[in-house]
Amino acid sequence: MTLPQILTPSIEKAVKVLFDVIIDKVEFQTTRKEFEGDITMVIFPLLKVVKSNPVELGNKIGNYLVENVAEVSRFNVVSGFLNIVISDDYYLDFFGGIKDDVTFGFVTPNPEDKAVMVEYSSPNTNKPLHLGHVRNNLLGYSVAEIIKASGKKVYKTQIINDRGIHICKSMLAWQKFGNGQTPESTGLKGDKLVGNYYVAFDKAYKEEIAQLMSAGKTEEEAKKQAPIILEAQEMLLKWEAGDDAVITLWKTMNQWVYDGFAITYKNLGVNFDCYYYESNTYLLGKDVVQIGLDRGVFEKDPDGSVWIDLTDEGLDRKIVLRSDGTAVYMTQDIGTAIQRVKDYPDVGGMVYTVGNEQDYHFKVLFLILKKLGFDWSKNLFHLSYGMVDLPSGKMKSREGTVVDADDLMQEMTDTAQKIAEDLGKLDSYSPEEKAKLYSTIGLGALKYYILKVDPKKRILFNPEESVDFAGNTGPFIQYTYARIQSIIRKANFDFSNKSKMVVLHEKEKELVKQLELFPEVIQNAAQHHSPALLANFTYDLVREYNSFYQAVPILGEEDLEKKIFRVQLSKKVADTIAASFSLLGINVPERM
Repeated sequence: MTLPQILTPSIEKAVKVLFDVIIDKVEFQTTRKEFEGDITMVIFPLLKVVKSNPVELGNKIGNYLVENVAEVSRFNVVSGFLNIVISDDYYLDFFGGIKDDVTFGFVTPNPEDKAVMVEYSSPNTNKPLHLGHVRNNLLGYSVAEIIKASGKKVYKTQIINDRGIHICKSMLAWQKFGNGQTPESTGLKGDKLVGNYYVAFDKAYKEEIAQLMSAGKTEEEAKKQAPIILEAQEMLLKWEAGDDAVITLWKTMNQWVYDGFAITYKNLGVNFDCYYYESNTYLLGKDVVQIGLDRGVFEKDPDGSVWIDLTDEGLDRKIVLRSDGTAVYMTQDIGTAIQRVKDYPDVGGMVYTVGNEQDYHFKVLFLILKKLGFDWSKNLFHLSYGMVDLPSGKMKSREGTVVDADDLMQEMTDTAQKIAEDLGKLDSYSPEEKAKLYSTIGLGALKYYILKVDPKKRILFNPEESVDFAGNTGPFIQYTYARIQSIIRKANFDFSNKSKMVVLHEKEKELVKQLELFPEVIQNAAQHHSPALLANFTYDLVREYNSFYQAVPILGEEDLEKKIFRVQLSKKVADTIAASFSLLGINVPERM
C-alpha cells in the first residue's frame, strides 16, 4: 500500500475520535524540501468542518498518528500543513518487498478489460520519414508501452497514406525521369528513391508554371494548366478505375517505400501489431453516412452533399459526403474507427498520435462517433503534439528540405562518437562494442530529448545539446546506469540476502522514497498520455542517486550490512532506470 492509502483511514479515524466529525477525503502533497517530513497533510480543508486554528488542529492529529500508527515516527506543523515523518522500518520493509521484484511498477493486464489501440506514424508513401515522424513515432510507441505497463492490453497500429494525387506525383516523375531506376540499381533505400521523384515532380511543375506565366497566364491558371499536374490527375483517375499498368507501378513503388520504412522503424526501435492502408479504407464510412441520415445525425443539402451541424456544440457544419457521392477524410476516419473495433472486438478505446494542426478534426470525429451512438467513442483520445523545429527553420517535404529520419539518427550516432572519443574512455572497447555504444548513446539522446518535453509543447531540437553528458539528458542517465553496473561488477561479496539495516542514512531514505513513486508515475503517464512524466521521474531518480553516491561510501563502506544494502539499493535504482527507459524505447549500456 502507498503512504496515502496507509494514512488516510488513520487520519479519518483521528478526526472522528478527536472532533466527532466524519470526513471522506484527505488531501496530501509532497513535503517541501525546507521542512522535515516525508508526506504532508493539508489541514485547511478541515477548517470548514472543525472549529479550530490550523496549527492546533495539525498538532492534535499529529500526536494521534504518532501514538496510533506504527509508520509515523514524528511530525511538525507549519501553518496549515502537517508534515509527517515516516519511520525507517516502513521504508526498509518497502524496499525489502521490491528489491527482487523484476516487474516492480508494472501491472499485468486483466484479460477481461478492454484493450486500447494506439495509432502512430501514419506516413505517406511518397517520401521518407522525417524529423516530424520521429517525434510522432517516439510518442506513439512510448505511450503504447506505458499504457501496457499500466495494466491494459494494447494494439499498436498505423494507417498508411498510400493513395492520392501526392502518390501519383512520385509515380509520374519516376516514369518521366527515372530511366528504370530501382533501389537495387541505385543503392538507395526505397523510400529515399521515391522521395527524390516527389521532389523532381515539384521542380518540373514549378518550371512549367513559370513557362506558362511568361506566356501570359496568371499563376492560378498556370498551376491548373501545367501539363505535368494534368498528367498526375489523369494517373489518379486511372488508379481509381483499376488500370493494370498504373496499379502495377503503384504496388511496385509502394513496396520500395515499405521496405525502406521497415529499416527506419527497426533502427528507431518502434514496431506495430497491425496496419491499415488508405487504399483499403478510403471508401469506408459511406454506408455509415446513410445510417446517420436515417437517424437524423446528418443532413442532406439540395446539391446532394451530406453534412453534420455541430454549431450547438460550439463547432461548425462539417461535410461528410461530397455532392458527387465521394468520401472526404472525415468519412474515411469514421469508417476506419468502426472497422478497427470490428477487427478487434476487445478494443474499447483508441489513441490517435497526430500533430496539433489536426485538433479540430479530431474534436469533430469524436463527436460524430458519439452522436452515432458508439459507446467506445468516450474512450477516444487525440495525442496532440507540437511540431519539431530546427535552428535552420521549418521543413518542406516537396522542396527536399526535410530532415531525413535516417540521416538524423546517423548524425546522433556520429555526435555521440565525437563526444565519447573526446572524453577518451573507450580504449578497451572493440570496434563492434564502440559502434553499438555510439548508437545506444546517440539514439538515447535523441529519444530522451524529445520525450522529456510535454507532448503539447513545440520543440527546438539541438542535436549537440541532446548528447551532453551532464544535465537532463539521455546520456547523463545512461552514464549513471553504467556507473551502477560497474559497482555491481566490483562487488565481490554476496549481496543477495536481505540486509539487516535498521537505520537509514538521509540519502538512502530519499532514494527509497523516489523509487516508491515509480508505480504511480507509470499510472499518471498512462492516464495523461505523457512520456515526459516518466522521463523526468527518471532524471529525478538519477539526480537523487548521484547525490547519494557523493554522500556515502558504497563498496568502501566498512559495515557489511550497510554495504550490502547500498549495493542492493544501487542495483534497484539501475533496474528502475532500465525499466523506465524501456517504456521510452531507450536502451541502456552496461559500460560507458
